[in-house]
Amino acid sequence: MDRVAEAVAGGRPVVLDGGSATRLEEYGYDLSGGLWSARLLAEDPDAIRRVHRDYFAAGAEVATAVGYQAAVPVLVARGRSRSEALGLVRRSVELARAERDAFGSGLVAAGVGPYGAALADGSEYTGAYDLDEDGLYAWHRERWRVLVDSGADLVACETVPSAAEARALARLVAETPGVRAWLSLSCRDGERLGDGTPLRALAAELAASPAAAGLVAVGVNCTAPRFVPELVGAVVAAGFAAVAYPNSGEVWDARSQRWTGVSDPEEFGAAAVAWHRAGAVLVGGCCRTGPEHIRSVRRHLHGGGARPGSGGP
Repeated sequence: MDRVAEAVAGGRPVVLDGGSATRLEEYGYDLSGGLWSARLLAEDPDAIRRVHRDYFAAGAEVATAVGYQAAVPVLVARGRSRSEALGLVRRSVELARAERDAFGSGLVAAGVGPYGAALADGSEYTGAYDLDEDGLYAWHRERWRVLVDSGADLVACETVPSAAEARALARLVAETPGVRAWLSLSCRDGERLGDGTPLRALAAELAASPAAAGLVAVGVNCTAPRFVPELVGAVVAAGFAAVAYPNSGEVWDARSQRWTGVSDPEEFGAAAVAWHRAGAVLVGGCCRTGPEHIRSVRRHLHGGGARPGSGGP
């Protein structure tokens, strides 16, 4: 996993991928039903490989495995045996690795979604959980142990809305020396996590914790783009490299159950320059972003479009 630290420490921005579910829906898949993209780990793994292929071709240097919703309790609750569930968690990384190897270069991040994603009640944006830090640590532990032995280059802890869950995941990072991870938080504004915790305070706490050695970056995702520079600045002030992959800029209207607003890949790519200047070294997109957004990020950060099939991290 030393390649990860080297890539981040190099100062050159590393381009992440975009939304997996967004791309799968563009292919025509119905991802309703609670498992979202993770359903296709069993039903159509080739579609997931196609997503990774599209993002590598668009210029991404990191493939985030489709493990966001693939938590063992979620899969078991939907009829899988425990061994089958563990196998699907591993498969999420295997598919990303296979496409990376076929492409010829890049990194693979094992995806770890928040507890709120399993609840499917929107709490991944609020942190309004029924588990405390110890409960969240226990809930994440089984999947974590599978993923750190999966052959991924690093672990991507995503859309974490609460200080309690951030601390629980940091404990797991600290318990697995040699593992590299990023911790990406979901924030309600330019200062606070979904649960109201000031990001600046949490970042300082993490920087002083045993997990700091394994955290190659801390930052934000699934957050409005306009908040990213200030949030990244708070992370950098604590001494971390930053990761930033916000939503497209569109807003989810819960009442009408649809996205509103406009997604402009060109504006998204231009904004990525400001995120990098603020300190983000890992830069990509989350909900409602696709290959065109990543191609724009690549062009604005590196002056070119899709990367060649060799070189890079």
